[in-house]
Amino acid sequence: MEISSTSNLCIHLISCAFQRCRLSQQLCRLSAVLKSPSPSILQISISDTGIGSCLEEFQDLNCSSIISAEFWDGILSVKTTAICDDEIYHYHFNLRENISSSRTLTRLPSNPKNGLKFSGTVICLSISESIDVLVSEINHFFQKMMILNIPNIAIELLIEREDIPGSRCENVFLANRSNPGPLSTSNVEFLKSGLEDYVLKHGNSLTQKCSTCFATSECLKVGSGIACSTESHKSSGLMMEVVIIISEIESTCPCFRECSSKTEVLYFKDFTPCSISHSTLNVLSTIDWKSYGLTLENVVDRGVCVLVWEDSPSHSHIDMVVHCYHKQYPMHKTQLERHLIKKAVKAALNNLKEKHPGILLSAHALKICSHAPDLARSIAGLILSSNDPDFQGECFSLLGLQSREIGADVVEDCIEEKIVSVIEMNDRKSRQRKVVAPFLFEDDCDQDSNYQHKEYEEGEDEFGYVD
Repeated sequence: MEISSTSNLCIHLISCAFQRCRLSQQLCRLSAVLKSPSPSILQISISDTGIGSCLEEFQDLNCSSIISAEFWDGILSVKTTAICDDEIYHYHFNLRENISSSRTLTRLPSNPKNGLKFSGTVICLSISESIDVLVSEINHFFQKMMILNIPNIAIELLIEREDIPGSRCENVFLANRSNPGPLSTSNVEFLKSGLEDYVLKHGNSLTQKCSTCFATSECLKVGSGIACSTESHKSSGLMMEVVIIISEIESTCPCFRECSSKTEVLYFKDFTPCSISHSTLNVLSTIDWKSYGLTLENVVDRGVCVLVWEDSPSHSHIDMVVHCYHKQYPMHKTQLERHLIKKAVKAALNNLKEKHPGILLSAHALKICSHAPDLARSIAGLILSSNDPDFQGECFSLLGLQSREIGADVVEDCIEEKIVSVIEMNDRKSRQRKVVAPFLFEDDCDQDSNYQHKEYEEGEDEFGYVD
């Protein structure tokens, strides 16, 4: 793994600590301590109370670009112990050495645990780096990690400037406490809760939920989907989880911001926020986003994809998070990520459409819906202008209207509602099961058949919704 900066190295080490805490399935603490005894020296300590380190996580680190005599000597000090160990083991890793060769692992004297049962890891290094830059990067990283909403980990960031008296600062990050769940709750449920919290805080720009914009939970429409591979001795079991949230904000809210039709897709890999690979971007581009009223834009060379909601309702916004991770630790490389991400994304989109009729309609459905008012007005006119009371009575009965002494507007609204309902229901049906019906617009026929061919020419495996 290529490490291009000190912040990347720290974030990687913190990410590994997250994995150890998560797999312990116990309440854990993760601490990042930055001490600056002088302006030119920064001491970094990352500790956790998760399962002990397997040490393999340090073997493939390529830190050559940040190792130099005046910057960092390339030495990592590691102390670790598992719950079943009788000692705390102490090692020095020399990352100066080439990855292809056997890196020197110096084992130092261990410390006895004296019969106590605990586990954890402490990693230390000393570098020449600005503490302000590193604090900003780590804070931003922890803020993003809150979206994963891992309930059993409490995080603290401690900053000490020994050259500035009284400058000690501590930041604490906790999972969403407003909706706590048991540790046995699935990761995708925690992800749903975490993204909801992120949206309710306007993208984590606030420390608390904005009760003015989001007075009730009905303001959020949530859909989710999962796809996974089977665990085996050769595979660490790959999980792909996707959550999509549509939020509606009243324009009268004091903190109302204009809702953009664009949003960046949040991407996590193995419990770490990261950029999206080109291969994953290519797979995402093969999804028929148009059938959901969406388009996908790739930001070249940044590993970012932007979701565009065409014809989005006023004051509505869409947020999406994708998390790909391995069930086992350490992780084994797999080629299934690209295969699974398409399944999980489509499962989340379909789940959202099933739960919330009228949301994410295709361009074809929106085009038909735009003609519903005129069609309803014409049908209502035919009914109301008829001189046959039996015909009118039967029509009113079919529409569910009890009295004939009603105005034209009520009849039109009722007919339009039923037309739109049928269009929405047809749009929600899976294209594999949909019976091909005559098109209202000839120019849409070829376009839709092209979508259908592109989307299903290879066949689709099953995927799962999460209610």
